[in-house]
Amino acid sequence: MDDKLLIIEQEFNAPIALVWRAITEKELMKKWYFDIADFKLEIGTKFHFEGGKEDRCYAHICEILDIIPFQKLKYSWKYEGYSGISFVTFELFPIGNNTKLKLTHEGIESFPRDNPDLVRDNFIGGWKFLIHESLKDYLENGNALKL
Repeated sequence: MDDKLLIIEQEFNAPIALVWRAITEKELMKKWYFDIADFKLEIGTKFHFEGGKEDRCYAHICEILDIIPFQKLKYSWKYEGYSGISFVTFELFPIGNNTKLKLTHEGIESFPRDNPDLVRDNFIGGWKFLIHESLKDYLENGNALKL
């Protein structure tokens, strides 16, 4: 297994347009992901959000690098006050009326290895929760359809 790439895949019982909205509209993102007040779907947009464990919060600093509407969103991901930079890519694929999401997070190994919060296993657990549980629940249990 390539430890430089973390890949999480999930098929949703939801059309691609709805999944795209959920990953690109800040009002929808805060329902399953993070509250990112300065998120704007434009290449070059820099945005930030707070996240981490209860006793330790990290300022995430990101910049949108690539957008292919209804197909791909890519942004950089680093932490204020820490070395290293990584890249998060969401890719969407239609499967009939459903949508397959492929999330790739690369560059995690560039973060300080002496910080136990920034180890690969924590990213795996976090992304699995966000994609397999939080986003899936949001898209498939009627919450998103009320918009």
